[in-house]
Amino acid sequence: MTAPFPAPTSKWHDKAYPSISPTRPELSARGKSVLITGGGTGIGAETARCFAEAGASRIALLGRREQPLLDTKASIEHAYPDVEVFVASTDVTKKAEVDTAFATFVGEGKLDVLVSGAAMIGPQDPIDALDGDKFVDAIQRNLLGSLFVAQGFLRYASTNAVAIEITSCTAHVNFGPGFVAYSAAKLAVFRLWDSLAFSNPGLHVFHVHPGVEAGGVKASGFEDHVSLPGSFNVWLASPEARFLEGKFLWANWDVDELKERSQEIQTSTQLSITLVGWPFGEASWKPKWDV
Repeated sequence: MTAPFPAPTSKWHDKAYPSISPTRPELSARGKSVLITGGGTGIGAETARCFAEAGASRIALLGRREQPLLDTKASIEHAYPDVEVFVASTDVTKKAEVDTAFATFVGEGKLDVLVSGAAMIGPQDPIDALDGDKFVDAIQRNLLGSLFVAQGFLRYASTNAVAIEITSCTAHVNFGPGFVAYSAAKLAVFRLWDSLAFSNPGLHVFHVHPGVEAGGVKASGFEDHVSLPGSFNVWLASPEARFLEGKFLWANWDVDELKERSQEIQTSTQLSITLVGWPFGEASWKPKWDV
């Protein structure tokens, strides 16, 4: 379809397509342990199904409401009986609940893939009408949830583990006055995960806007199917996507076109949230101090 937004690829996708199919041998998750927050419905549930299709052996679904988690667990186990599905009613803004869920699922093992999808939009008012307490609360909840999940990931991550941060294009695009709190929170969460990647170069961290409708930013005339981010997340967890670590991605972009430009993208500031026009924007620049 014609891209409704500026894009770095000529092809724009609104549903899953062969190159990101979980059935591709190159994207196999066989034997992998996967944990998904916000896993009961929508993007999280579909991501879980896609990882099950890709052969993951164990999948954890975390979310606040238990029944959707159980429903998703039942549907996955019915379609993929060899996959072990663990569920935990978890509020990611409560550290004790997050720690317990991670410890119970991972145990003495290791976590191979994390998909951090739990989030809240918060008040949708313009700045002049924003309630300060609600504004700060929305940002704090998004940050605390991401922090506690990131800490759990670091505690149990396997060698070369992958973390996929489900973010929003509102982190870098102004869509309207009602996204102030959400935009501020998502940009802050991006920096949190980017800092984790900087401090742990052996891990692989990705940031992805899951799609226009799926990501909660509605625009008239089109709608993305949930299969798009579900399959895209499986692709991101594969070796094929390593050149996109740290970049800000939209699931709508064509992965084959991105792969053709892998060296150019990896060695430049393209698809990065950074200060361009200054040495900090050079991909080769590294800090010279120890922290």
